[in-house]
This record gives sequence, C-alpha cells and structure tokens, in this order.
Amino acid sequence: MRLVSYGTEGSTRCGIQLGNTIYDASAVARATGLSLEYRSTDWSKTKEVIASGDRALRLLETTAKGGKESRIKDGIAFAPNNVRLGPPVSDPDKIICLGLNYRDHAEEASLALPKVPMLLAKFRNSLIGAFDRIELPYANENVDYEAELAIVIGRRTKCVAEEEALEYVFGAMAMNDVSARDVQLATSQWTAGKAIDTFAPCGPAVVSRDELGDIQDLAIQTRVNGRLLQNGNTKNMIFSVSYIVSYLSQLMTLEPGDIIATGTPAGVGFKRQPPVRLKDGDIVEVAIEKIGRLANPVHDRNGIEPRRSDVNQIEMEEGIK
Repeated sequence: MRLVSYGTEGSTRCGIQLGNTIYDASAVARATGLSLEYRSTDWSKTKEVIASGDRALRLLETTAKGGKESRIKDGIAFAPNNVRLGPPVSDPDKIICLGLNYRDHAEEASLALPKVPMLLAKFRNSLIGAFDRIELPYANENVDYEAELAIVIGRRTKCVAEEEALEYVFGAMAMNDVSARDVQLATSQWTAGKAIDTFAPCGPAVVSRDELGDIQDLAIQTRVNGRLLQNGNTKNMIFSVSYIVSYLSQLMTLEPGDIIATGTPAGVGFKRQPPVRLKDGDIVEVAIEKIGRLANPVHDRNGIEPRRSDVNQIEMEEGIK
C-alpha cells in the first residue's frame, strides 16, 4: 500500500496511490462504510488512516483497486502529475533522527562506531514534499544532503522487544536530512543545524512494510544535478530498524505516524574532496529501492528561481535506475 498526501501547502489530504492514480482516502472510506464505523477518524490525515489498523487498511486498498480511471473526473481520483505531493505524514507527533548509523559514513567521518543510537530531532516545520523546494537559510554556504530511509510507526509502541518491533512499523519513505553543517557543528548538539525550515523533504509515498520485502536490504542513493554522490544499502546500518524501534520504545511511547529517520550512508558533501555544498539552482534527488524518488530544487532567497519546470518532469519511479 502506498499512502501519499496531496494538495496545497497547509491543506493536504491523504490519498491511496495505485500506479498512476491517487484515490482520495476519505472518499474511499465513505464508499466502504468505514467513515460510519470509525466516526472519530479523520480520513484526510495520513497518520489517522495508518492508525485505523490492518482490517481498515486492507478494505481501503481493496476498494481503491476496484476504482476506474474515469473517476478522476468526479473528484475521487487524480493523476499524480496533476497534484502537488506534500510530505506523506504532515503532522507527526515526533520526528526522530539517528546520527552516524552507517559503517561507511562513520569511516569517512573518522569516528568510532557508536555503542548506542545517537539521537537528534527535527520538527514539522522542516517537512516538505517530494518535489517542493529546499530554502537555503540566509548567509549559509555549508548546506549538505543526507539520503535516509525514514520509517513510519503504525501503532502505539511501548517497551517492545527487538524481535517484535517490525510489527509496529507501518512502512517507510525516502527522506533527505538536509543539514546546515556550520550551525550543526558549532556545538555538540546537532538539532540547530537540522531543524531548519524545509530541511526534511520526504516521500513520495509512505510504502507499507509488506511491499518493501527486506527493509534491511534496500538500495539508497543521492544525486545532485545528476551526479551520483551517495550509493549505499540499508544492510550497512549499524543499528537495524527493529533495534531502533525497540530502543526508542524503551525511552518514549511511539505513536502512529511518528517518523524515524535511520541515518545516512557515506558520500555526504562536507566529507568529499573538494566539498560539495548545495547552492541555488541545484536539483537534489534521493532515491530508495521500492519506495521512489525525491527531486527537490534548491532555492536561495537572494538568488534566482530554481528550475521547477525541470523537477515536474521527473517521474515518480518506484525503483532506482
């Protein structure tokens, strides 16, 4: 199952994507009778759709699969190229990020492998959609990319064992953990350089775990202006998804829709020679196998408008070329 969020900024709705059609989740819920059975559920919000549970999700998907392309005209279904895709979960309770969670990234940074997950936070202000633009903060010339697998929690999770933890994960999406390195590294606390407006592009959909296969064996890449800069695989994580969920659940209650970004592989810009810094007009692509591709233009408030028309032509592929 692929869940998206579509619409204008600040006014998005949950959709169920099947191939080249997005079905409005609220309309599908009405067609199934779920809107009457789950009266308190707001089917326009992705995190509430996720929280509805396995039975409701299966019914929604089955009903959407029975839809016809002709229903695009009556406001129930849409072509992805005709709508703006927002962050799949626009209102999570928590956005938790892991630092230094790939062996090759620790090696390029000349740092010892951490003994426990290194945690930092982003907030809702950072979330943008798969093709929205990254806004460079004023007077900052050290902005970097980080391709990450971001998992989305499916049901309330507290003190879960590692061997059971994946059962509490709804699915995953791609995320770019954009980072202002000079701000980040000015102190030992990294959040200031991470939680900036527009610094968490994500999507293009949150894909349910059953469609991902082995979540610890997914290719992950970053390209800037077509140049391949990161080329990793989730099998090289230091702490696995199941370990991360179990570990965090010992510290805090995880809620449906919570986002956990699981770290980045080697190839980040500030460790390259010469360094690669994001600048006005760049196009940053992050792609994860079986999930899809982000393609975000970079915009300096004092610079030229980014090449938005180019971004709109990039297909929402489900794999990595």
